[in-house]
Amino acid sequence: MTTENSNQTKFSHVKDGETPWRSDGLRDFFLYRDLGVADATNGAVIAHLVKANKPPEKGTGWHRHIADFQIVLMTKGWAKFMYEDQETLVKAGDCVHQRPGIRHYLFDYSPDMEYLEVVGPAKFGSVDVEAPCAVPTPSAWPTSAKDA
Repeated sequence: MTTENSNQTKFSHVKDGETPWRSDGLRDFFLYRDLGVADATNGAVIAHLVKANKPPEKGTGWHRHIADFQIVLMTKGWAKFMYEDQETLVKAGDCVHQRPGIRHYLFDYSPDMEYLEVVGPAKFGSVDVEAPCAVPTPSAWPTSAKDA
């Protein structure tokens, strides 16, 4: 449901199941679900859910975003990031503010990883950057129920 107000943004209420999980986002090993915020804010902000689609192999690579604001709120599972030269474990319930321009690398995550990402502006850029340090090897996903 969407309604306009006087300041050119819209009220938006996207219900569970109203927007599909898509594989055509920034990373092919994640699935993305749009939450309608980019449309409601006329591109000022994007909010989407991101979840694991394939096991970590290469990760995101070292990069930074061209954005004014970015947070990650882990809703399920966990992910391991390198922020500059610091390894950071982000677990369900944790919130990370990624300051503008911070070099980072998401290199490992659980099979059930899911997070809410909010970025402004909605059409933000991603730029590959030089590695400031080595990145640990990701863990292997369980291949059977007894490995879990």
